[in-house]
Amino acid sequence: MSETRSYPRHVKTDAGEIEFRLMSRSDEAAVLAFAQKLPTHDLLFLPRNISQPKVLSAWINEIERGAITSLLAVKGGAVVGCGTLVRDPHSWSPHVGGLRMVVSQDVRGQGVGRALSQETFALALGSGLERLTVQMTVDQQAAIALFESLGFKAEALLRDHVRDIEGRKHDIVVLGHNVAQVRAQMEAYGLPGAVQH
Repeated sequence: MSETRSYPRHVKTDAGEIEFRLMSRSDEAAVLAFAQKLPTHDLLFLPRNISQPKVLSAWINEIERGAITSLLAVKGGAVVGCGTLVRDPHSWSPHVGGLRMVVSQDVRGQGVGRALSQETFALALGSGLERLTVQMTVDQQAAIALFESLGFKAEALLRDHVRDIEGRKHDIVVLGHNVAQVRAQMEAYGLPGAVQH
């Protein structure tokens, strides 16, 4: 079961109307401006520091190669969030995808993160992947709760896994989701198209 979601999409949040659209090279400057405003701690659960221009350029190359799908949350022409689905069909885990998400402090607590995580999750559900993972620092309780509400469960704790720019180490929690099981349950209940839009 694989479907294609169409973009742009618009959702109403407490922060106002948000547009979700697929990230492309033309968004590079806007995404860099967004990333450079993020607190450093928010960047720790991403594999690389996206506030660096060379990292952002490599990210866009991966999008163009098809290894990454990134959704931007845009409000009033400015990027206020990004949700990303990463997959590697040539790895030992071609059935597993990683979700990454980061939202601007300006719109936190206003439903933007929830809407973006749900949209990114729906995109992942439609990709044919069997499992999804997400990782974040253990103190990011709101983000952990958000993903748990989508059915993710804590699976691993990686001690001292990331080091911030001051040299302090932080633990990372890895949450996993068995998408294949959810898909099978939906089909058993007669809802195979529940994630199609």
